[in-house]
Amino acid sequence: MKWEQYPEERVFAALRSVLSAKGLVTDAEIFETIAVTERASPEQGARMVAKAWVDPDYRALLLRDGTRAAELLNITMRGAPPLGVAENTPDVHHLVVCTLCSCYPRAVLGYPPFWYKSVAYRARAVRDPRGVLAEWGTVLPESTRIRVVDSTADYRWMVLPLRPANTEGWSEERLAKLVRATDMIGVTVPKVP
Repeated sequence: MKWEQYPEERVFAALRSVLSAKGLVTDAEIFETIAVTERASPEQGARMVAKAWVDPDYRALLLRDGTRAAELLNITMRGAPPLGVAENTPDVHHLVVCTLCSCYPRAVLGYPPFWYKSVAYRARAVRDPRGVLAEWGTVLPESTRIRVVDSTADYRWMVLPLRPANTEGWSEERLAKLVRATDMIGVTVPKVP
């Protein structure tokens, strides 16, 4: 069966044709957006985290302007809401949630996991963040404050996790392999295998 025979593909083709005819968007722009969406994955965010761990200037930029920092690594952010980055420290641990729906920094983390969109996660992350973390095996000292960060339609968030101990001298590529999407949401922390 040809792709044009699927109903959603026919709707997409018709919509693309109307938008193009009205001069609102070109086919090239649409296909570029599709390609950007397909490239989006947690590996993009992991590259950003690893670079921040080894490059203090990049880290400062990442914390100041996440969107610009992503684009510096050729991660396309055009059309996406601004990206904020919350840095974990020994004193403060950040947990990202979208309390209204599933706002998620897709350009740098890919598609949100099913549990991130669930009503249970969204409610419990706000009400009982320490309990949610414990369910993921993330047990923090009582002295570590947990700050819940609400990712919204206007501003998306990711976490810059603490760099694991005993990783001095590691390359960015090796460090990036330690970082998972869950670390950049804040439900887990990177660990050395």
